[in-house]
Amino acid sequence: MKIRTVLFLLLVVFAFSGCATIKKARRVDTLERELSELEMAKRELENSLKKEIGNYKAKLEMTERGLVVTFLSEVFFDSGKDLIKEEGKESIRKVAEVLNRDVPASAVAVEGHTDDDPIKYSGWKSNWELSSARALAVLHFLIDECQVAPERLSANAYGEYHSVEPNDSPENKEKNRRVEIVILPSKLSKQKAE
Repeated sequence: MKIRTVLFLLLVVFAFSGCATIKKARRVDTLERELSELEMAKRELENSLKKEIGNYKAKLEMTERGLVVTFLSEVFFDSGKDLIKEEGKESIRKVAEVLNRDVPASAVAVEGHTDDDPIKYSGWKSNWELSSARALAVLHFLIDECQVAPERLSANAYGEYHSVEPNDSPENKEKNRRVEIVILPSKLSKQKAE
């Protein structure tokens, strides 16, 4: 009787460990599929944004956060402003097309960044407000003009505090004034929502 009980318990343990292995394999498979969706979106964006990338106005990068599309602020905005320029609207439309077609289940964060020059003439209280207004301008354009579902979107303002270069030259300051659109893998998006 004891041998049967031991065998039964071993069988149960083996069955459950097999289930855990199968679940883990499914999770890995799902994550790989979602990352390949992001890779496909990256290829599509590379084609769509050839002009911007070629002119060093945009950059695409796969990071631990997801697919990051970086635009220098001058593509979207005049200095100290949050009104999107026509050139910027066209670039945003290209990104939105890929968001809606290729990664419709992914969450998207719009991030505003500035250099560390103090606000003097634009009427903003600080770089925080300017970076926030710019991120929100892009977010609203994605919703209102490009039909990206609002529940997929968030806006973040970093002011001058997440610089990519030291603010020690005009060229570096230009690189720090940017808007980033971060596309998360859809599985990560769902887990964060839960």
